[in-house]
Amino acid sequence: MVLEDERAALCDVGRRLAGTGLVTGASGNVSVRSGDLVAVTPGGMMLDRMRPEDCPVVDTAGRLVAGERAPSSETPMHLALYEATPAAAIVHTHSTYGAVVATTMAELPPIHYNTLLLGGVVKVAEYATYGTPELAANVRAAMAGGKRAALMANHGGVAIGGDLDEAFENARLLEWLCGVYVRARTIGEPRVLTDAELAAVAERGLAPPELPPL
Repeated sequence: MVLEDERAALCDVGRRLAGTGLVTGASGNVSVRSGDLVAVTPGGMMLDRMRPEDCPVVDTAGRLVAGERAPSSETPMHLALYEATPAAAIVHTHSTYGAVVATTMAELPPIHYNTLLLGGVVKVAEYATYGTPELAANVRAAMAGGKRAALMANHGGVAIGGDLDEAFENARLLEWLCGVYVRARTIGEPRVLTDAELAAVAERGLAPPELPPL
């Protein structure tokens, strides 16, 4: 089976995403790249019920290479990010706190220094209908400058990594940061770290790992 290990890994991550509440039902999608091929979750299927053979494989132009099911409707966004970044894996979630911030903010304020692990202040991509080239372009713009994650207005979040585990952990960190911000707002105005304070933390070595070349 083409990309057998990668397709099995998608199923594992799908179960983890559902188990941690980062996705519900058939929402969200995941992909992993190997050379010029991308294994992606299928459209309209619950991520915790997938089998490796359910996950289609496409090339970097979006042409179906293997699999019986149609790729996720968000495949254009995944391919746009693979083209623009050295990512080897992408996780798109519909997590609760991420969606809350994505419906109210233009960016996630840096109220914790772990923001640096996602490449700096997390931007909210402008709204566009899901699965469209417009959304793919908006997310690509929000991820420019070495970002590891972005939010999507009135939609959800997306995170990249050098492998599926790293992309998953970046998605979890994004949701944690959004959750801290939303909860902090319930008791007062959160204190936002300044550029100088973030720079001081960066000087101590806190930074995302480099993405390996493909």
